[in-house]
Amino acid sequence: MPTTVDPTAGDPFNLLLNAGSSPDLWLFVGGPVALLALIIAVYFVLVVIRNRREREMMRAALAETDAKAGEAGEAGEADEADAAGEPVAAFGEAGATRPTDGPESAPESGQAATKDSDHFEAAPLGSATRAGSEVDEIRQLALTSPTTWLGRLRDGLARTRESLRSSLESLFTGKVTLNADLLERLHEVLYRADIGAQTADKLVDHVRSVLGKDAIADWEAVRAALREKARSLLAPAVGQPLNRPEQRGGAPDGQHGDPWVILVVGVNGVGKTTTIGKLSAHFLADDKRVLLGAADTFRAAAIEQLSVWGDRLGVDVIKHKQGSDPAAVAYDAVKAAVARQVDVLLIDTAGRLHAKTELMAELGKINRVIGKDCPGAPHETWLVIDATTGQNAVQQVKAFAEVVKLTGLVVTKLDGTAKGGVILGIVDQFKLPVRYVGVGEKAVDLRPFVAADYADSLF
Repeated sequence: MPTTVDPTAGDPFNLLLNAGSSPDLWLFVGGPVALLALIIAVYFVLVVIRNRREREMMRAALAETDAKAGEAGEAGEADEADAAGEPVAAFGEAGATRPTDGPESAPESGQAATKDSDHFEAAPLGSATRAGSEVDEIRQLALTSPTTWLGRLRDGLARTRESLRSSLESLFTGKVTLNADLLERLHEVLYRADIGAQTADKLVDHVRSVLGKDAIADWEAVRAALREKARSLLAPAVGQPLNRPEQRGGAPDGQHGDPWVILVVGVNGVGKTTTIGKLSAHFLADDKRVLLGAADTFRAAAIEQLSVWGDRLGVDVIKHKQGSDPAAVAYDAVKAAVARQVDVLLIDTAGRLHAKTELMAELGKINRVIGKDCPGAPHETWLVIDATTGQNAVQQVKAFAEVVKLTGLVVTKLDGTAKGGVILGIVDQFKLPVRYVGVGEKAVDLRPFVAADYADSLF
């Protein structure tokens, strides 16, 4: 009797469908497929849980910040309700796409927007009066004596200063001999304050040269020498002017100048998005018209967090959906900034430093795109670093300097660390200016950096 051969017996798809009928087939075919499906399902569940937890943590952090900052109560809400006009809807929220590097046939700025058009309308921005107590507090501080801010800075650097003082008091009890052993221990104390080995060398060498080898000196003399050298090392932090486009008042033929475009970079967790919100409050206090671009489309809740700041300050946010092309968001933000004649555009970016190649390509693309409608943009690229990370902040500066041309630093959380000396080491090593430093939760606690005040507060 002839043997019947199933023509589909060797078909892999047929083997997969009938895997359950044969133990051997199930073991070698169906089993791995089911295991892979299970792993994928578990992965997606974990991603959903993680994203939800990040959103909850972000909302909790913002709520805590609001409580500490003393947000305006009923009076602030009344001001918001009475503010003229409604905020303009952020362009790009509907999911409109852009060619990768900006289309050659992009619509001209200032054209009226229609339902089926990507054109911009030069509509008014949200009223700055809705910014509430944060902007008012910044304005008030600007009118007071500079000693007010110096006191805040000294309080913020208290942990760093006390750490140095407690260590140095054991070295300088009265007048001592500045021998090699004492200077070596001084170097160790400075190094532990995260000033860095090379910068600590320069400080100790200055003490030796000013006071003399094997000289008899007390702590006041040593501190004066350290303060003097620290000021000289911080000179690059104050000697570089900001790169601003021509301002509206000086533009020829009555035309407004281009917006000042600031690209903000930094790894996740350093307070980059919060810093952008605080910077917005400062520009609003200076009567500038501000627009935000949410180009960090990678991190979960980054767009939402920036939108919360926009709502608090009455500033519009140009945003797309999460996962969108960051360059497209930046392109739309610049188009909107030009059309609405804003003074300052702050663009948030992703902080995927672990994927340096992708980050470099992404930032390079953003730079190419935004420069088409606003020549010279970005005018400034500021790196936000967290002072609590100590020497890790040095590595962040080094890594980002390889990816993008940095023009300044913003240092946050100086009040929460004993490693505040890291600023001195970073400026000395990279010769980058420090634009702002943060010593608290409030927007008013983010202030322009003054090198002399920092050096005096550190020592």
